[in-house]
Amino acid sequence: MRGLPEDPFIRRLVQQARSSQVSRRSLLATGTAGAAALALAACSTGGKAAPTAAADKSASDKTLAWDNWAAYIDEDDAGNYPTLLAFEKESGIKVTYGVNVDDNNTYYGKIKDQLALGQDTGADLACLTDWMVSRLIRLGYVQEFDLDKIPNSKNLLTSLQNPDFDPGRKKSLPWQGGFAGIAWNKEKVPNGLKSVSDLWDSSLKGRVGVLSEMRDTIGLIMLEQGVDISSDWKTDKFMDAIDVFQKQIDDGQIRNVKGNAYLEDLKSEDTLAAICWSGDITTLNAEAGDKWEFVIPEAGGTIWNDNFIVPIGSPRKSNAEELMNYYYQPEVAAEVAAWVNYITPVEGAQAAMEKIAPELVDNQLIFPNDETLATAHIFRTLTGAEESELGAAFQAILLGS
Repeated sequence: MRGLPEDPFIRRLVQQARSSQVSRRSLLATGTAGAAALALAACSTGGKAAPTAAADKSASDKTLAWDNWAAYIDEDDAGNYPTLLAFEKESGIKVTYGVNVDDNNTYYGKIKDQLALGQDTGADLACLTDWMVSRLIRLGYVQEFDLDKIPNSKNLLTSLQNPDFDPGRKKSLPWQGGFAGIAWNKEKVPNGLKSVSDLWDSSLKGRVGVLSEMRDTIGLIMLEQGVDISSDWKTDKFMDAIDVFQKQIDDGQIRNVKGNAYLEDLKSEDTLAAICWSGDITTLNAEAGDKWEFVIPEAGGTIWNDNFIVPIGSPRKSNAEELMNYYYQPEVAAEVAAWVNYITPVEGAQAAMEKIAPELVDNQLIFPNDETLATAHIFRTLTGAEESELGAAFQAILLGS
């Protein structure tokens, strides 16, 4: 059995669930004291004033630490990041780039105490998914941008300029976007897959991986069940999907539930099929041979963005703004997109791609058209209470697996 999560509120709720043997549905329905505590933690700062932003020392400290996900920036054969090297040369800012984000929850667990105290987390920039950014903004854990220092932010695609969690993009800017769908080893699964239900075929028992990102794994199952995940669905719809997830865990159909580390399981063939992220499979094929295929399931996939944020305790906000401005140049955005194969948020990048890699101009994983976008769905923003309750239900399954 896995250990308890780091977050004390989730620990308390899971311990209560284990000791009382309540079902997941009754746990959500009864609104236990633990769930109430979780809701309070996710909705507010517990009555305390939000921490104060650190004083900016960028003028005298030309350094910057950037935390990101694996395989999420252009990289050459020597392991260098060409666009980042160019930025350092152009700006005089030395960047420490860390592949330190494997999963939104685990990353948050590592830095939440410093954030709550307004302390430096060790990162001046981090790229996190929409829902986590929504939480950080709600709690007052990020700094507001000086958009005059990011003039290239005008190149942000119109459709991304006013999300409900950050109207006007004053505290976040998209880095890359992507789809969650399904992938498989073409040699071992020659007939391919079309739906999430195909993952539950007996021939794949014990060889299926799914993501530890709740909104992607449960979101895909909900779509398979006919739920519009962008709409105002009720808790019972979520729990119907949780029941399917629990069954596949209990039956041994699902081997692993992981963040970015799921790629290693595909490489080793511990898993032959997975719920996964779009650009990862392109990168995996480039690194290890053209062995895997990705599709958006027939019932639809999820779509999301990972966003730049400046943690409240960073003393180098201006340096971070300079880097964001650099990456919002269409030519630079196209260079990154050509390597990572995720959706670029920068207007003009598609035209710039004509010169860099013309074969990618119509690539639907980078520049999706309306037809492709119609198959992808945004998992609606949860309230703080929903985030706590539903997240606890999901985590309870992971802890028992």
